[in-house]
Amino acid sequence: MQRMATRTKTDRRKPLNRELVFQAAVELADEGGLGAVTMRRLADKLGVEAMSLYYHVANKQAILDGVVDALVTEIEDEVGDFDAPAATEDWKTAVRERILGARRIMLRHRWAPQLLESRTKISAPMMRYFNSLLGLMRAGGFSYDLAHHALHALGSRALGFNQELFNPGTQAAQIEEDMYDMLGLLAKQLPHLAGMMSEIAHDDPDSTIGWCDDQTEFEFGLDLILDGLEAKLREP
Repeated sequence: MQRMATRTKTDRRKPLNRELVFQAAVELADEGGLGAVTMRRLADKLGVEAMSLYYHVANKQAILDGVVDALVTEIEDEVGDFDAPAATEDWKTAVRERILGARRIMLRHRWAPQLLESRTKISAPMMRYFNSLLGLMRAGGFSYDLAHHALHALGSRALGFNQELFNPGTQAAQIEEDMYDMLGLLAKQLPHLAGMMSEIAHDDPDSTIGWCDDQTEFEFGLDLILDGLEAKLREP
């Protein structure tokens, strides 16, 4: 996908194809979020009639599926060939680096977690990504059973983001302010929540996806899981 991001405007004069459609959809989402990806806006961006898009994609959902595959391609550009041997024999380092590579793509396209959470099927490129993670674990001595448990434990972290239980979206700042006000009034009734909220800070917007999913929290959770898996792997 990185190679897609560096295309020049001259690409718009090339014959329309699926790759150009998905590239333009990614650019629209980067500019205005997922809501900006409509057939009309996509056609305008590509300089074609909306009906021309249907020769290449069946509908908007097909475009979004293609965008997911484009994101996986970008992850592979970021971390290296999924099918190549790991650069290190340390499975934990290899898995961590691969996942943090995916995280960098999520930070580059902060709408991507919302899209990934909305998909109901797993595509061939996405299967290749998960196959590569399993390959790293197997090379480190994981049984398929333990690797299966590992993927469940990682959840959305395997793709570079934390799936939050509560995400207020664009209202996050106001809701957080309201929570601080409420906890100030209810400190005696909710001492632990009030104490936690008085100490925590998410003050690095450049590393944050969503409400509380900043880089520190992401790496803390990832390392906790990987350390736990390492302990399981050492069990007799």
